[in-house]
Amino acid sequence: MNWVHRKQFVYWGAFDELWRKNAGYVQILDAALLKDANNSHYVCLDCFRVDLLGAFACDIRSDRGIFMLTRLSTGGLLLATLFFSACSDEPQSSGAVVAQAYDQTQGKKVVSHYADVALATYTDALAEARKLKTQIDALLAAPTEDSLTAARDAWRAARVPYMQSEVFRFGNVVVDEWEGQVNAWPLDEGLIDYVDEDYHAVMGNPGARANIIASESLKIGEQALDLTDLSAELLASLNELGGSEVNVATGYHAIEFLLWGQDLNGTDAGAGERPATDFATGPQATGGHNARRREYLSVVTDLLINDLEVMVDEWRPGEENYRAELEADSVENGLRKMLFGMGSLSLGELAGERMKVALAAHSPEDEHDCFSDNTHASHFYNGKGIRNVYLGEYRRVNGETLTGPSLSDLVAANKPAIDNQLKADLEASRAALQGLVDSANKGIHFDQLIAPGNSEGAATVNAAIDTLVAQTTSIEAAAAVLNIQALNPDTANHSF
Repeated sequence: MNWVHRKQFVYWGAFDELWRKNAGYVQILDAALLKDANNSHYVCLDCFRVDLLGAFACDIRSDRGIFMLTRLSTGGLLLATLFFSACSDEPQSSGAVVAQAYDQTQGKKVVSHYADVALATYTDALAEARKLKTQIDALLAAPTEDSLTAARDAWRAARVPYMQSEVFRFGNVVVDEWEGQVNAWPLDEGLIDYVDEDYHAVMGNPGARANIIASESLKIGEQALDLTDLSAELLASLNELGGSEVNVATGYHAIEFLLWGQDLNGTDAGAGERPATDFATGPQATGGHNARRREYLSVVTDLLINDLEVMVDEWRPGEENYRAELEADSVENGLRKMLFGMGSLSLGELAGERMKVALAAHSPEDEHDCFSDNTHASHFYNGKGIRNVYLGEYRRVNGETLTGPSLSDLVAANKPAIDNQLKADLEASRAALQGLVDSANKGIHFDQLIAPGNSEGAATVNAAIDTLVAQTTSIEAAAAVLNIQALNPDTANHSF
């Protein structure tokens, strides 16, 4: 089969309806116009040569050619791709045109530099966590509103490199298995400390009102737990207590809750307002059980530092660690992990779990940094992490920029147009995520954007979701250029 033209068109209709009809629903009339059984027309937007065939969900054949559908956007807008096959009496092949092979030596350099970027990112995350511990120690030494503000600022700063590291979670099992103790969310904060009487916990969660800080023992079913010693081992063991994923006792979000307290503003303006006196001792102390709250905050921060030290060690060169396994594996597997991580964070995690869920439910409990109202920044730096991996770039917290061989180099060497499209999509998603940051800087944070009836806010969030979905399609196209078929980024069971 000789692939000759690709035509893009827009269908302003119900995506699911078109999808269900499948074969027979669309007739190919000519090279520029399509229509369905109801005579709804699709207009060609552009036409250009291609010799690359990706993975598509729907294959409709006729004597005029082959029509295939891909989902590139949300909100009722379907971008579809038509591959028109030239008529020929010659036998037709069943597969796509094979892309040129990348240089294996260069590919190995790309994978090795990916590991360098991971090491630099986790090293920065560790350094910022240590700065956070310094500020927390200062808060505990002298609990004032100023020292509490400084600790909160340090927490926000610590999120900058860490959120850029999440692109390494998907595809690298060693990171995914480790991540739950470090950044699990959402959490049922009643597990850790006091909560408002009207707090609505996750239904059926046995730890929803455990209040570890106020309790020296806890009974879950037939299991009796001794909470007297707030050790790192104990706190780590309480994650997913009773089988509930929202029982999170450690990591960034446990620290966030301790520094800010509950955000009781719903989808109105304002973050958590825990007073510094919750960490005081003596007559000015508030909150109760302050000695245990102070201990909990100190121990959980030390545990975060220890966890980050473990991950830094996994990426050091010249050691028997995960990096050595990655670099000893095939180049194709290394590149697949890179692209899978990009696509999965872009689609299922960031567009799906972190934005679509919160927007659909109008639920501030489902926003990522719900106590601090820092969600906009976390989303932005997630997006930056995806860009870092593709371009082989990382701007370190000290201002230096790490650069090296990249996926972009490999793709551009074979298909410059696809490389340019993905870079354009990465820039579009960056701009859309910057829109969340700009809104927050104007005093309208993510939890306000997702409020019921806020159509303008919903449009801002949906714009970011749409660019991430489109970006993922370009990531899959880039993977196909490198002969990485069926990338299948994790959708987290979301439909886009």
